[in-house]
Amino acid sequence: MATATETAGETTSLTHTMAPERSLNQRMDALARANQIRTRRAQLKRDLKSGRRSIHTLLLDPPEYVETAKVFDMLLAVPKYGRVKVNKILVHCRISPSKTIGGLSERQRSELVSLLRR
Repeated sequence: MATATETAGETTSLTHTMAPERSLNQRMDALARANQIRTRRAQLKRDLKSGRRSIHTLLLDPPEYVETAKVFDMLLAVPKYGRVKVNKILVHCRISPSKTIGGLSERQRSELVSLLRR
């Protein structure tokens, strides 16, 4: 919140820098892109649940639209993996539940894949 202070008749104001306003076309393009990513992720989760896609290949070579998805959410889409099991796996691999797939280090990625292959 910007505030103004008055000292001996002088007024100084603090301003915050804000992101520039986006045009309607920019906002619509961003919305379309976000909707496309959501649709592709939903299909990916259905494929994981049905066994058409492997979580191992997804983690080792993630498509661009999955980079910002949470590891926790992707693991929940795998059959026989519920919240408790997924949390145990993430704690064992020292991965935060809010970590994104694109944000995994090589150590975390390889440790997670080797644990899931057991």
